[in-house]
Amino acid sequence: MLATTNPPPGRLDPVSRWLVLTRASVLPMTLVAASLAGLLAVFRGDDVRWALFALSAAGLVLAHVANNLMNDLFDLEVGNDTEDYPRNLYSPHPVLSGMITKRRLAASALTVNVACLAIMVYLTIERGWAITAFALGGFLLSAAYTAPPLRLKKRGLGEPTVVVVWGPLMVGGTYYAATGGIPAAVLLASLPYAILCTTVLMGKHIDKLPWDAPKQTNTLPVLLGEARARRATQAMFVAFYVLVAAWAATGVLPVATLLVVLSMPRLVPVWRAFDEPKPDVSPVPNPVWPLWFAPHAFLLTRRAGGLLVVGLAAGAALGW
Repeated sequence: MLATTNPPPGRLDPVSRWLVLTRASVLPMTLVAASLAGLLAVFRGDDVRWALFALSAAGLVLAHVANNLMNDLFDLEVGNDTEDYPRNLYSPHPVLSGMITKRRLAASALTVNVACLAIMVYLTIERGWAITAFALGGFLLSAAYTAPPLRLKKRGLGEPTVVVVWGPLMVGGTYYAATGGIPAAVLLASLPYAILCTTVLMGKHIDKLPWDAPKQTNTLPVLLGEARARRATQAMFVAFYVLVAAWAATGVLPVATLLVVLSMPRLVPVWRAFDEPKPDVSPVPNPVWPLWFAPHAFLLTRRAGGLLVVGLAAGAALGW
């Protein structure tokens, strides 16, 4: 269940239901972003208040949970999520599957957002108003991703939003909470992983293209077309490795982060998958079908992101 967010057969216990509702399988991507912030602070030799770092990391995870809940709620409200839409095919939609009512889903999202607000207020007292700017920026972009009137996903702006949120806002905001400052180098260091996370969304939107295009949900793959969207995602894979190498060469990241090259054996099958159009049926067992490109990108992101953390930890410990 933690790998696919698909519940096991039978009656769900409260914990399993919550894991499904919050799409817990993707939350490690946020934990990696928080880890990068803490390790960058150690690598750079900054004074870290670890209690504030931990609180900020918890706030990031809760914000991601709130975002997932709100996306399901708003996509349902605007008529995007239906019984035959991929969101309800690769994993049960919270409301459409009968797992929770719309009112309780809204109440859950509100509760988690209140918890995020409490964390923001405390960190603002400790670190100043910049924390509020980071937190509100993340909240507004996350809400506007699916919510009217902006609906960034519908306008081809959802993918760039992920780069901003998973990079400067998550990594930069956590770094600021932990250290009280935010050097430009940290914002640069946040970009490779942010781009890698965005490949998962690109893959997901390529998978959804046959459903999104008729509804005029103009995600970036809809605007680019399927073939060009696949090539753009491959270019983002390359950008991740190139940026890590460039930042390692210039001291923005430690040399040890070059460990990400060990993820290239995983890149090979992922690259091949993006070389071809989506198959009519999955040629391998696939519990999240009709998603095809998204799980490929997710597996690479998990492998390469983990190695980036290991390399940054080694660099922080060894100083290189």
